[in-house]
Amino acid sequence: MQEEIVTALHLGERSRASVLLSELGGRDEALQAGDFIPILQYCARTPDPLFVMETWKLMVEEDVELSGKCYFLTIRSLCKGGYIKEAFNILSIQKENSDTCPTLPVYNDLLEACVQMNSLNHAGECLHLMEKQGVGKNDITYTILLKLAVLQQDLSAIHEIWKEYFNNNTPSIITLRKFIRSFTKLRDLESAYVALQRMVDVAFQHKFSITKTAEGKLFDSRVNIPIPFRDGLTRNNYGKNSYPPIPSSSDYGKERDSDKGVQFKIEGEEHGTDGISLSEQALSAPVMKLLRWSFGDIMHTCADSKNVLLAEQLMLQMQNLGLEPSSATYDGFIRALVSVKGFQDGMEVLKGMQQKNMKPHDSTLAAMSVSCSRALELDLAETFLAQISNCHHVYPFNAFLEACDTLDQSERAVGVLAKMKDMNILPDIRTYELLFALFGNVNAPYEDGNVLSQVDAAKRINAIEKDMMRHGIQHSHLSMQNLLKALGMEGMIKDMIQFLHTAENQLSRRSTNLDIHIYNTVMHSLVEAKESRMAIEIFKSMISCGLSPDAATYNIMIDCCSNIKCYRSACALISMMIRDGFCLHAVTYTSLIKILLNFEDFNEALKLLDQACSEGTQPDLVLYNTILQTASEMGKIDVIELIIEQMHREKIQPDPSTCSHVFSAYVNNGFQSTAMEALQVLSMRMISEQDDILQENRLEYENLILDEDSESESRIIEIFKDSAYLAVALLNLRWCATLMFPISWLPNQSPWAKRLSIDYASACRG
Repeated sequence: MQEEIVTALHLGERSRASVLLSELGGRDEALQAGDFIPILQYCARTPDPLFVMETWKLMVEEDVELSGKCYFLTIRSLCKGGYIKEAFNILSIQKENSDTCPTLPVYNDLLEACVQMNSLNHAGECLHLMEKQGVGKNDITYTILLKLAVLQQDLSAIHEIWKEYFNNNTPSIITLRKFIRSFTKLRDLESAYVALQRMVDVAFQHKFSITKTAEGKLFDSRVNIPIPFRDGLTRNNYGKNSYPPIPSSSDYGKERDSDKGVQFKIEGEEHGTDGISLSEQALSAPVMKLLRWSFGDIMHTCADSKNVLLAEQLMLQMQNLGLEPSSATYDGFIRALVSVKGFQDGMEVLKGMQQKNMKPHDSTLAAMSVSCSRALELDLAETFLAQISNCHHVYPFNAFLEACDTLDQSERAVGVLAKMKDMNILPDIRTYELLFALFGNVNAPYEDGNVLSQVDAAKRINAIEKDMMRHGIQHSHLSMQNLLKALGMEGMIKDMIQFLHTAENQLSRRSTNLDIHIYNTVMHSLVEAKESRMAIEIFKSMISCGLSPDAATYNIMIDCCSNIKCYRSACALISMMIRDGFCLHAVTYTSLIKILLNFEDFNEALKLLDQACSEGTQPDLVLYNTILQTASEMGKIDVIELIIEQMHREKIQPDPSTCSHVFSAYVNNGFQSTAMEALQVLSMRMISEQDDILQENRLEYENLILDEDSESESRIIEIFKDSAYLAVALLNLRWCATLMFPISWLPNQSPWAKRLSIDYASACRG
């Protein structure tokens, strides 16, 4: 009858099994505990907690004298099925009505169920009962306690378990593997590495017998005698005792030698120093597998912690032990490498994997793609993305989109977006932040927006927002900022203001304000569009909402004052800026000087420049070019020469705009020869301010400048990809050579440069 019941359960015929169970209970002869053991064993193995409760009910009704095995199998079935409360009820019945006490396997099943169900209260109750009964602990118990500590994210508890385990047990290689896994889950690399050294020690002692269970799990077949319960892991002080910290890795005599790799010392004996390498000392296949798993766990934690030094050391140890890293271990190693050293090192490891016919994990390819994207190597990044077959994370695609945004290559992003769609990878808010930056504008920044580009931009923005709504993603401050920036760059001022007010209204209902950076973006666009009055209104509105301006806000509004030519308002803003604790930087002085130059007040502008220098502010190229542009337009040759010499003394290299302003000023005043001489000097300084660097590259550049072959200009144009300034400088010099002006590679020896230096020194003395 019992076999029929088990067969019916196995075939899924639960109703028939219940009928047969009732028939079993309806027999005239008295039933014994042994009559139910086969049924309980099946329910415990499957598990089938509902049928075991049905069986339990029958046993109680028939007044069966229950054995310890009945209690054990019933509790195991309930625990495996997740019925913790019912399992504890059965345990209470056993403690009250049975001559047999619950054994350690029963408590292990209960603890395991508590961990699986994330029930810390029941786990504490179980530990309390074990302590009260004086039940000891075996390796299985310690393994479950480690799971419980990880569940609580309690690293100190794991250290306590470590201390107690080694005080009372001969270490098992499988339990050491559990310790390593627990340490790595809580990111304790140092302790995990020390446990790994102990695991290697134990592996070479050969004092264990690793076999497989029917389910294929590895276990140590040695007799495991339970250790009496100690106070260190009770319910009330679990994780609280102050055991000594885990030993340092130096206690295990780890040595590293550049030629010999890594060696381990065990109780005075050193493996690898007796003429036999570690890789030649026989270890069984199960032990090698356990070691490989543990190395892999630590390697993955190295990747998450960006600890490339330990990752490299682990690879050396594996080589020394004769352990062949798996694809998973290589995954952790490559991710650790590229997070610190860059994609080139990862490429070398991938080549080694390819030689071994090992296929990299998708997470490896993703990490390589991210590293290439950060290095702005879009071709390589896209190649790795194309090789990913299954990806659940959007971050490698976001990294590629970010690189496209940095390089202003929005067309490269289209293919990656298509791959995301094909792979059903859901975008996140970061994706949309980048989409607004990449596709929010059409003509800008290379051309001003027009009616056609504005219509196109509006369609793009609308499509991105609809996709956000479809995925249930709300705007972040950065996505709002990028959207507003796109509208401003396209000159869609009305749409920008409308979106700003909509965002303000939405956030006001949540009792919050927009980020200061959003207002800065809007005000900057308004100032650029010469919508000064509207910018002032936004500024006042922002202040009235209680939002404090930052340094960027003040600089934008000071620039606005240059539009309306109001130096007094700019000075008032400067006072507010200083009062709020902000320092004046080059951009602030640039805006102030622009206002003075609007009134053609070069004397005050130069005084302000001197003040900036005396206060420790380093003028930048933008500031100098601002003065040079106005001076060129006004024909102020003396101001131009003063600024050029000051730039040279401050080691600030000119750019094409600098050359243009100076050249135009001389030509417009009829000094053509001086214009060509100045162009040569400034072009040389664009290449480098140091004469030795110019001499070093002279031969290469002279060939490009003086060669009459038409291919020379094409080669110069190619240089634009890497250095636009260098290409412009070479084209300028080539033009000078074409007009038969001699090229000097010592620009500071030029008569024009010498005269500027003398005049500047005289002005400073005067």
